[in-house]
Amino acid sequence: MYWYKNAIIYSLDVRTFKDSNGDGTGDLTGLMQCLDYLAGLGINCLWILPFYPSPGKDGGYDITDHYDVDEKLGTLQEFILLVDKAKELGIRILVDLVVNHTSDQHPWFREARRDPNSKYRKYYIWAREKPENDSPDPIFKGVQDSNWAYDETAGEWYYHTFYDFQPDLNVSNPAVQEEIRNVVRFWLELGVHGFRIDAVPHMLRQKGTEQFDGDPHDFLRELRKFAVTRDPDVVLMGEADTKPYNYKDFFGNGDQLHMLLNFYLNNYLFLALARQSAEPLTHSLKILPHVNTVEQFANFIRNHDELDLERLTAEERELVMKQFAPEDDMRIYGRGIRRRLPPMLHNDSRRIKLAYSLLFSLPGTPVLRYGEEIGMGDLLSQKERYSVRTVMQWAHTANGGFSSAPADQLVQPAISSGEYSFEKVNVYEQAHQPASLLNTISIMINTRKAYPAFGWGWYDIVETDHPGVLAHISRQGTSIAITLHNFTEQECSVTLDLPEGDGRCITEILSDHPYETFDGQWDHIRIGPYGYRWLYRWPLPPVEGVAH
Repeated sequence: MYWYKNAIIYSLDVRTFKDSNGDGTGDLTGLMQCLDYLAGLGINCLWILPFYPSPGKDGGYDITDHYDVDEKLGTLQEFILLVDKAKELGIRILVDLVVNHTSDQHPWFREARRDPNSKYRKYYIWAREKPENDSPDPIFKGVQDSNWAYDETAGEWYYHTFYDFQPDLNVSNPAVQEEIRNVVRFWLELGVHGFRIDAVPHMLRQKGTEQFDGDPHDFLRELRKFAVTRDPDVVLMGEADTKPYNYKDFFGNGDQLHMLLNFYLNNYLFLALARQSAEPLTHSLKILPHVNTVEQFANFIRNHDELDLERLTAEERELVMKQFAPEDDMRIYGRGIRRRLPPMLHNDSRRIKLAYSLLFSLPGTPVLRYGEEIGMGDLLSQKERYSVRTVMQWAHTANGGFSSAPADQLVQPAISSGEYSFEKVNVYEQAHQPASLLNTISIMINTRKAYPAFGWGWYDIVETDHPGVLAHISRQGTSIAITLHNFTEQECSVTLDLPEGDGRCITEILSDHPYETFDGQWDHIRIGPYGYRWLYRWPLPPVEGVAH
């Protein structure tokens, strides 16, 4: 149970990962061909972005059928084979549960538009007149400036949190809730191990005149009970970009979501990198609620969307923007950055490896997005968030080894020129370079998995005498893991505020470069520029004559 505590999650879009048939679009067969690579990297959980039938206007998040595979990507039979092959390699599968909205081409919405007396009319949120308090804070500022769109066929306005081609479902409707449970049942029966639930807070809030009769979170409680009854090891991981004091509302009393994507920590990680100071991360870790045995945060550096900096103050956000997105075309929606990590850090391998050392050692389950392990860049010529959705770079050959199709037929372009081109950044080249980012991340992953206190331990911030160094400790019984990270460009020597006894039997298990052997003392610990050190103590043997 609680396998997700020690999981390494890898997120990918089937469309842009590997094309097996040369049509320019990645597919399930191509993904199956890459499972050995993922297992070798140390991945034991795969989060697959939407692969359902879709017009494809929003990366597959505009769904027309929740019970099938998009024909361009494969078949249900191939999906079942994928699940089976992944299981043989020790990899569990999570799929996206996108039920805040559908495509406007979904049969439910088409029927709802056509017939006001159809049961599907109440599956969505309608208004005869556009509400006066329309859209005080739209999600996609500058792209979608209203949350209401007029439908000529229906003669009414419908609500959409995101794009106007994604009408929101009325999740407060019991009939819609039953549809959602049916979708969950279907994919569990095909062998998936859980769901990443899209836009959770938006699902539960009042929209227009539609609202839940009681506590909206009862829906999550019922959904978890429903899922766990069918698979006790199932995991519900929620996307809830909200304030940290609201996180507990989504965990509940161990009866709602198992995991939450940690947007708050993500924001303050980038603020720490921008300031070259540990203080922002120290601040965020102190504010985040501690999780219990059944709860877990899912940490990430970048995801498939913009780097959304909403959790920062306006002043903090502008500092991060100035550091990592100094040009207008690098910014989006007035709050985000549409870049991958390496370009933001000017491809400084020391700072990039520092960021991933933090990802794999901070409390929570790490989520790695495809291409991060090799340091892929972005393509700012692509519109909106598609700048960070270029195809996977496998080799220095045509299209980066993603597809044999002509370049102009690819579902998304390959980065073919510049510092981050597939000729310079690819899996094949880095697999043969011991000090490459790929091999460094593989070592980090497998080190983390070998030392359970990282995933299971109860953590605390360790005070240091240097503002640029973050130190934290995770305890599991008498096992302890201690990590140090230097956010500055200068080597430094730090003293940790830890009991002397905690230094017994400590071993250094990972570092940015070789250091002198740790002597068990917490003073004058050396750490290089943008350096990191992981220290570990296995359970101490019982003291003779003392009962345990």
